[in-house]
Amino acid sequence: MIRAIALKEWRVLFASPLAWVVLAFLQLVFAWVFLSRLNAFLELQSQLATTPGAPGLTEIVAAPVFGTATIILLMVVPLLSMRLVAEERRSQTLPFLISAPVSITQIVLGKFLALVGILALAVGLIVAMCASLYLGGRLDLGLLAANALGLLLLAGGFAAVGLYLSCLTAQPLVAAVGTFAVLLALWLINISATDPSSLLHVLSLIQHFESFAKGTLALKDLGYYLALIALFLLLSIRRLDADRLRA
Repeated sequence: MIRAIALKEWRVLFASPLAWVVLAFLQLVFAWVFLSRLNAFLELQSQLATTPGAPGLTEIVAAPVFGTATIILLMVVPLLSMRLVAEERRSQTLPFLISAPVSITQIVLGKFLALVGILALAVGLIVAMCASLYLGGRLDLGLLAANALGLLLLAGGFAAVGLYLSCLTAQPLVAAVGTFAVLLALWLINISATDPSSLLHVLSLIQHFESFAKGTLALKDLGYYLALIALFLLLSIRRLDADRLRA
């Protein structure tokens, strides 16, 4: 049933031009950053060849694309997530959905996986673009895989937050603005912290991505993203459960 709900949401998302426009925009931006970094690498190649321990193709070209993607997805995910539940509430089809013979958990997971599927497609396009460098040079596949995993987990966290905010309102635009505000707060929360051990650093979204960007798979960072996703999915389930009880 989760698969059926996810496929339905996937079809709804791609039935509107929004998903296509967003994916085209993402690919345009990522391709521009990729080609810019590739041009910079080619200009520096002769110097890098004579420098011991110099960064390679993956560090100079591929990693910055993933870094840029974190910022772009922060702005794009609210647009993709805003309609997931808010549109159902606005069109008054939510009572029919939550009264259907499926659990609220299945509904939430289906909608979440549909959105993550689109984001995974965007991440996959970046990986494919960076993997094309393998035809003309050597890539650090571990660093590339770590960046891809980190970006996918970050995008999953964005999606979970967006889904929850969409559950709170009947106005998709309000859900989009609220999602962006929450994500931006979680992104910048560590700026005011001077103590490296501060709780604000622990809660920061971008702080946990940095280890992935360096090619390190730390369990605390993996656990942070999984806990973030689980928390907001649970909040979404509780919110829709409350709607079902009132209905």
